[in-house]
Amino acid sequence: MTDHYYMLVVKPSSHLELFSDFLVDVVPVGFEEIDDGFIIRSEEDLETVMWGIEQFSEALQRALGQVVDVELTLTKEKNDDWIAQYQQGITPVQIDSFYIHPTWEAPKEGLYNIAIDPALAFGTGHHPTTASCLRGIAKYVKEGDEVMDVGCGSGILAIAAIKKGAVVDACDTDPLSVENAIVNGAQNHIAYRRLWEGPVTESNEKYDVIIANIVADVLVFIASDLKKRLREGGIIILSGIMDKYEDKVLRAYKNFELTERLVENEWVTLVVTQKGNE
Repeated sequence: MTDHYYMLVVKPSSHLELFSDFLVDVVPVGFEEIDDGFIIRSEEDLETVMWGIEQFSEALQRALGQVVDVELTLTKEKNDDWIAQYQQGITPVQIDSFYIHPTWEAPKEGLYNIAIDPALAFGTGHHPTTASCLRGIAKYVKEGDEVMDVGCGSGILAIAAIKKGAVVDACDTDPLSVENAIVNGAQNHIAYRRLWEGPVTESNEKYDVIIANIVADVLVFIASDLKKRLREGGIIILSGIMDKYEDKVLRAYKNFELTERLVENEWVTLVVTQKGNE
């Protein structure tokens, strides 16, 4: 351990969820969410990360056609066990029957406990899309169901389905996500039926429930692949959709019945049901 570390405080003027998603993709270490932004800590200099955030902010302004400022403060701090300080700021979250908590917090009796360390994985239940998917799993996944988690990330949604008694396959095209899902699966004492790096097309199974928490464009692109893998009468939980792209996703799944629409801030999760062989 070095005698110092770098701390970058990121305070966007708006669209915190989009900045959070960006940081998940580009920051090689865990980061802390605060009320009005994020804190990134690393023993490596964070100037490159700071430049990337500035570029993202400018690109976001162009894409949205509105001012999106970001205040960045980079400091060099004495290394006084900042990991312990970071852990103190992480709070568990309960979403319906699921209790998501870091490993240093005790589980809660009577709930499905999922232990996820935010510094080690993507997806902790705090983001609106993950939370909505967990509500969908709590409501629609039954014991004995065969479930597919497409773009599994940390594995939190697959783990939730397994905790409910489902048989679960999971995949992600990102090798780091697959690695995280393996670690979190072992940490939660569960077993995926199959977990692989690659697309859903590498499966020949049929599923009762498919969960896809990705982004709107990808959901549109893989619509036919998901339909092929779904049993008649099965459901798909589609998430990661900004409200302005909802119609685009619904058009791609127009032969499905819209069963439920879960909305939080500008994020939409759609539960759609297969009406028959398409």
